[in-house]
Amino acid sequence: MVGIVVVSHSPEIAAGIVALAAQMAGPDVPLEGVGGTADGGLGTDAGRIEAALDAADRGEGVVVLGDLGSAILTVRTVLEDDEDGRFRLVDAPVVEGAIAAAVSASAGLSVDEVVRAAEEARVVPKL
Repeated sequence: MVGIVVVSHSPEIAAGIVALAAQMAGPDVPLEGVGGTADGGLGTDAGRIEAALDAADRGEGVVVLGDLGSAILTVRTVLEDDEDGRFRLVDAPVVEGAIAAAVSASAGLSVDEVVRAAEEARVVPKL
């Protein structure tokens, strides 16, 4: 099954998004939220992101969503050594994208299909 990692500057935001996505997708989807620095402050931490990626990886790929620019930069740095492409950083809204990705993963879709679902969440109207 495809895993999902949500990266935020805030541990509470990451945990909240993961909780919401898990409620929508069910318990089988490997979901990890990582937010904040190692000392509990706001920011991102490469080591914690690496641990979340490893925890979410079940062998079929991991979709990664981030909240703001420097979180994306940190994820990109972490993924520089991902030679087999199993981790996929997507350009998607973090809340809607994470839910779309998690629901798609729960349906057993491929990593490419899960990425596409997350990215398509960009254009879903709210009104």
